[in-house]
Order: sequence, then C-alpha cells, then structure tokens
Amino acid sequence: MGRVTERRKILRLREGYEPSTRPDALAAEEPLEIRVNGEPLTVTMRTPGHDFDLVAGLMTAEGLARATEDLVSLRYCAGTDADGQNTYNVVDAQLRRSGGVPASLHRNLLTTSACGLCGRETVDSIRNQVPWDLTEDQLRVAPEVLYGLPDALREAQRVFDSTGGLHAAGLFTADGRLLCAREDVGRHNAVDKVVGWALREGLLPLRGHVLMVSGRASFELTQKAAMAGIPLLAAVSAPSSLAVDLADELGLTLVGFLRGRNANVYAGFERIS
Repeated sequence: MGRVTERRKILRLREGYEPSTRPDALAAEEPLEIRVNGEPLTVTMRTPGHDFDLVAGLMTAEGLARATEDLVSLRYCAGTDADGQNTYNVVDAQLRRSGGVPASLHRNLLTTSACGLCGRETVDSIRNQVPWDLTEDQLRVAPEVLYGLPDALREAQRVFDSTGGLHAAGLFTADGRLLCAREDVGRHNAVDKVVGWALREGLLPLRGHVLMVSGRASFELTQKAAMAGIPLLAAVSAPSSLAVDLADELGLTLVGFLRGRNANVYAGFERIS
C-alpha cells in the first residue's frame, strides 16, 4: 500500500543562516479509483490509509449505504505500477442494492455542490436526501466539553506532527471522549474516513455524537454530518453561509471558530448547555 508520508530533499532558507539542504517529510497524495459493484464511479485524491473507511463514508454521504448490512464487501482491485506491483489505488465496494450506480450520482461527484443550482435549491435537495430526523436528537453538550475538542483532536494527529500538511476529523461522545480520528490531505476525505469507520462498526445513525473538523465548516461537510445522523458539527474555522442555512434547515448544531475557550454557535443553540 502507498505510504502515508514521503521523504524529499528540500532547500531550507532561514534568516541569519546559510541556505542548507535536508530531508523533509511530506504528506503522501495518491489517486484512489472507487468502483461500486464493479462499475467505475469516481477518482479522488487522498492520503493512503483507511481506504475502506473512506469508501464506506462516501457511500454513506451519497445515500448508497445507511447500515453495515448495505455494504457487502470492500476489496482492492488489481492496479499495478511500472514494476508490476499492486498500487492499492483501486477499491471496489459491493453493495446489497441491485443495479448500477445512478447517473445522477456520477454527475454529483463531477461537480461542486452548487453547480447549476442556487443555494436554496441546493439546501432543498439535500434536505430531501437525509434519512434521519436530526430535530429528534436530544444531545446536549457543555461549553467546557466543546473547548476541549480541538486539543483532543490535535493530539490524535500523528501524521500532522511530521508533515504539517493534513486535515483531521474526529468523532466524539457527548462528554468529549474521542472514538475515532482520521487524517487526510482532503478535508472531505477525513470526514468520510470517520463516517465510514462508524458505518463499518454498525454505529449509524450517530445520534448523540459530535463531529470535530480541523478546518472550516463547508456545506459539503455539513451534508456529510447530516447523512451520518450526527447532530453537532464543530470546526476550528468559519462556516460558509450555505452550511449555516443547511444546518438550520435540518436541525443540526453548527459551531465555528472553536479555539481556546471561544466559539461561535451558528445554528442549533439549544444543544449547547
């Protein structure tokens, strides 16, 4: 399997010192071709590792799998490099559903979330796809618990320590206990890896849980949280306006700028107490 990090020689420039060369660790980035029931679906750039979780999470986000039994199997397919070695860059997901992949799914994965749609239409389309009623979730999280999430996630970022180049996502209980953390060069991939882990563990829907992300809270990440049944999404940076609109529409609590002992709650105020 591809390496999570790679070593490359760099020229280091520091004020007051002579330029010098040294090896440096970089976060690996490789393509992953995803197939569903043998049919090519999409190619995503990702950091190798937890590939099955990534694919399972994408199946959840796109509404193709809601429970463990919907996912029959995951396997690496033959894909070789110049030396004839398996690259482990092709994964096939066998789903219980019959038939091929819907054409609309191919289009969704080839465009941005708002391509060809206005913001209102986008929110409406996602609302109709979410299989869980988040307004029924009675989760309550204390501010003190929220304040501790960024540090807990940061401590779990093993590869970030050596590269400084990865996003992270973490799944927490209501009292701040970390259940799963994943890293990736892509913010969306990190979330898919967490959700995919939960799907494979039979934990969906993730009622009563909190998803923490290391970057901003985009519309897509809000959608992924909702599709997994997560009632609270927290981010260290800002949310987008469409992310707030979607959170409001679905009854999801959205927290941004969670840094130190400060945070902004943009939707679902009632869950913070």
